[in-house]
Amino acid sequence: MTGPITRRRASGTVPELVTRRVLGGEAFVLLIEATVPDLDLAGWLAGCLSAVRAELTRYAAIMFRGFAVDSAADFSRAARTVSPELLGYLERAAARTEVADRVFTSTEFAADQWIPLHHEMSYSHNWPSLLYFYCALPSTEGGGATPLTSERLVTPRIPAEIRDRFLRDGVRYVRNYRPELDLPWQEAFQTGDRREVEAYCDATATEYQWVGQDGLRTVARRQAMATHPGTGERLWFNHAHLFHQSNMPTEVRAALLREYGTDGLPRNAYYGDGTAIEDEVIQAIGGLYRDHAVSVPWHTGDVLVVDNFLATHGREPFAGDRRILVAMSDLYTDRSL
Repeated sequence: MTGPITRRRASGTVPELVTRRVLGGEAFVLLIEATVPDLDLAGWLAGCLSAVRAELTRYAAIMFRGFAVDSAADFSRAARTVSPELLGYLERAAARTEVADRVFTSTEFAADQWIPLHHEMSYSHNWPSLLYFYCALPSTEGGGATPLTSERLVTPRIPAEIRDRFLRDGVRYVRNYRPELDLPWQEAFQTGDRREVEAYCDATATEYQWVGQDGLRTVARRQAMATHPGTGERLWFNHAHLFHQSNMPTEVRAALLREYGTDGLPRNAYYGDGTAIEDEVIQAIGGLYRDHAVSVPWHTGDVLVVDNFLATHGREPFAGDRRILVAMSDLYTDRSL
């Protein structure tokens, strides 16, 4: 298997151009590392796309390291080689800035906080099947690695009583969009037109209620598990443990509950019938993700591709400057809605 090189000519077979090894002890993150200078990632990918796609499904994530990826434009070109149509970011749950056409900053969240492991947009009616990350600058003062967990390891270990309850009822997400607390609805839905938001909610089986001068409350029942479109595997796939109120720092949770009550929290997750999810259930699920996580440190120029069904991702706290860019592709829509 060989691939073209657009920046520097080199002869030989793939073993002379790249090496492969598995990162971590859980064997689901494949590292493909260039062994020659100035090897263009987009050009190399163009020559071996089928094999890379197969490896991504075999593992769950691939880290490309040592290739000549020096800018957002290089990153975009590599991502579009795998998936020509990148996705926008609608129904947002986190602040991001678009730095190039459908290339975004990673979640703009406090640097000293963990971002728990999760499947991107699994709270929505549709989500990206593939995620792309590019390290323009690793943390200048340490930290900021991206933990990954294989859903093939987590799903079978979820206790049967937890799995069965979620499978029966699904997950109910309640969000209150307030500018002073969370994303305003204008940013989350990328529009200032209330009619567009209402049409989106109607089309996606999302209940909505306008609150006060500029608030919005939405309620949506979504899946607990999803079927991988390529392999047919049934995998745990939801945002319950991330949106649940127990995920907030204790003092923050207490203050918000005093001020707004449970129904007024910026976001929360319930069983699909509206019953509160027990804190210990959320802790059990989060603990499984942490137990099987592989921490992937960043090197400048790294490009990480993640199968969003097969792997969860998060972020470790960091200090100093750090710049990771993100792109998404291969939209999957829950047709049951």
